[in-house]
Amino acid sequence: MTPATPTLLYIDDDEGLARLVERGLTRLGLKVVHAASGNEGLERLQQGGIDVVALDQFMPGLDGLETLERIMAIPNAPPVVFVTAAQDSSIAVTALKAGAADYLVKDVQGEFIPLLQVAVAGALRQAQIQKARDDAEAEVHASRDRYAALAAEREMLLREVNHRVGNSLQIIASLLHLQANSSTQDDVKAALTNAMGRVAAVAQVHRRLYTSHDLKSVLLNQYLDALLEDLRRSAEGNRMSRLTLKAEPVEIDPDRAVAIGIIVNELVMNAVKYAYPDGAGPIHVELTAQGDDLVMSIADNGVGLNVKTDPRSTGMGQRIVTAMASKLEASVERDPGHAGTRIVLRFGRVSKAAAKPGCTAAS
Repeated sequence: MTPATPTLLYIDDDEGLARLVERGLTRLGLKVVHAASGNEGLERLQQGGIDVVALDQFMPGLDGLETLERIMAIPNAPPVVFVTAAQDSSIAVTALKAGAADYLVKDVQGEFIPLLQVAVAGALRQAQIQKARDDAEAEVHASRDRYAALAAEREMLLREVNHRVGNSLQIIASLLHLQANSSTQDDVKAALTNAMGRVAAVAQVHRRLYTSHDLKSVLLNQYLDALLEDLRRSAEGNRMSRLTLKAEPVEIDPDRAVAIGIIVNELVMNAVKYAYPDGAGPIHVELTAQGDDLVMSIADNGVGLNVKTDPRSTGMGQRIVTAMASKLEASVERDPGHAGTRIVLRFGRVSKAAAKPGCTAAS
């Protein structure tokens, strides 16, 4: 803020004219400090308390342009009104280019003093406007930096949360695996193994998010590859040795990735249990993009429709697939032309609700 009575530093070697300027500008509401040379003026500026400078051109030692150059090198220098008796317009142009706020021609009688007061007032207003602009720009930059720091901190915390959640779920899956191995009842062992696969499918999403460049999406092909590798490691014997994946690189939000992973887990486990009664066989998982839709299939070359219903089956897997397909808004069809069993799911990259303008998908 400019004080109610601004202080003008008048730099001029003409003592008589300086007294006229001091009397005239004091009556017009300014406090005037006089310096008789460029060096003296620079020394006075270093002491502080100067709001505006009026600077003469022709002085012994440092002339006005040289003094102006040194003033402009001072941090937060006050505005300068360049004053000279010369009629040479090139001096005015040079001074303005060097940073002077204004320029006027003086006379020895002091008739220019009212004009000097107007020029000083204009220079002070211009300095106030520039300071307000600089302050606003600095605040914008500071706000942007604060936002960037908060965003980086939030991303780090989200990564840490996903890391811990993924680890916790993996511990649960490991405990279920241990419990399944220690069980002597086949139906209990199967139920625990299925539960382990479902938990591992969710855990794998969180592990993907922890290492992903984008916390809002998961690369589906990488996620499915890691999920199938988990299934191979958890399988007994070689029952999943011929489990393959062919998937295009597609990004999808984490909630939908969880639903897809659980469906894949259920259908692969179903193929392992029922497709090859006499041993292991190929199981193929395929994911392709077709415009805004994704098509995923899980296929085997097993007994197909000739399979007999297992009396121990609870139908839980089918109910889970139906629920997850509903969450994905997916169609689920059996391919009648496939020799074994081929289940085809078609769903959008994003939910229909999220695709509508102004809508967000429910978490």
